[in-house]
Amino acid sequence: MNDVTLIIVYAVIAIAVVGTVAILLLKGRKTPPGTYTTTRDANDQAPAAGQTAGTDVLETPPAAPPAPEKDVPSTEVEVADDLSGLETVPVETPAPVQGRLARLRARLVKSNNALGKGLLALLSRDDIDEDVWDEIEETLLLADLGTEPTMELVDALRDRVKVEGSRDPERVKAMLREELVKLVDPGMDRSLAVDRHADRPAVVMVVGVNGVGKTTTVGKLARVLVAEDKDVLLGAADTFRAAAAEQLATWGQRVGVPTVKSDVDGADPASVAFEAVKAGIDQEVDVVMVDTAGRLQNKVGLMDELGKVKRVIEKQATVDEVLLVLDATTGQNGLNQAKVFSEVVDITGIVLTKLDGTAKGGIVVAIQRSLGVPVKLIGLGEGADDLAPFEAEGFVDALLN
Repeated sequence: MNDVTLIIVYAVIAIAVVGTVAILLLKGRKTPPGTYTTTRDANDQAPAAGQTAGTDVLETPPAAPPAPEKDVPSTEVEVADDLSGLETVPVETPAPVQGRLARLRARLVKSNNALGKGLLALLSRDDIDEDVWDEIEETLLLADLGTEPTMELVDALRDRVKVEGSRDPERVKAMLREELVKLVDPGMDRSLAVDRHADRPAVVMVVGVNGVGKTTTVGKLARVLVAEDKDVLLGAADTFRAAAAEQLATWGQRVGVPTVKSDVDGADPASVAFEAVKAGIDQEVDVVMVDTAGRLQNKVGLMDELGKVKRVIEKQATVDEVLLVLDATTGQNGLNQAKVFSEVVDITGIVLTKLDGTAKGGIVVAIQRSLGVPVKLIGLGEGADDLAPFEAEGFVDALLN
């Protein structure tokens, strides 16, 4: 009987030990790294610090050695500890930024023919009567210079023709150049606010309607900044166009620039923007550029969402630049777009794309006059380095020569 009791006691003890070990093992089991089950859609509230939209991924150029995993509190964002290893990836060397407009001036041939050569021919006539002045006015209006700037230029040219009386082609060109430069306003500050602050990167938001080449412009601008020795990080907050994030990541890979993006379709763009800026702060980069979804200026909900993206970014960093991308071929419609966007996010500069494909070069003046915002960059082709800093005098020279 004692033997039976002893066996029962041993059995109970063994069961207790096994049960305890099993409980400890279950408690110690952790969620596998890299998983994040929460999703967020465009109607969610702005993320609190450390929250993310789905799984945000820092896309770095392929073939780099894996960086050690970094513990990011309250998120599952894959962020490399630093940007080491990118130098092992074959990347392109962007063309120098200095003098790009001079090199690309031939791309303005359409505006040159319609505006520059047309005005020079009219002003060089022996007899400039009212019919000629009407033609000059019409030429300027067709170039989308705008009504008020057109009248200013015509009045200034009338006065100078009366006083100087010269019809010498070179003198006429010099006179026209001086007046056009005044209209384009060389005194406007066209520099980009992309210098790193003491404790955080500069932040640039890029906005615009669908189809203006916004994501491509972000990629080209990244090349401009890399050419000027800036460390750049891209944020793919255009979460509604299926290929936008991959397109942006590809642009980044070409110049060794990482991209933060979500792997969830339709993720909250404000969350992606937040995580991109957070990664930029952690990585101590110079500039974070955030691409946003294209939106129509007459869609109130989408415009409000754009304002939300900016507010969420500003929870941790000031937005230094808000660049509005406009298609130069849309003419005055682009001006209407600019007015609405400026009311929502305080536009600091204009990027005018496809200027090589239009005769409406006067839109530069019209936009600046209407908004008081400078054109800072112009797109003059489809090449990767066909984005040039805007220079008032260089632009006018390209129109007239």
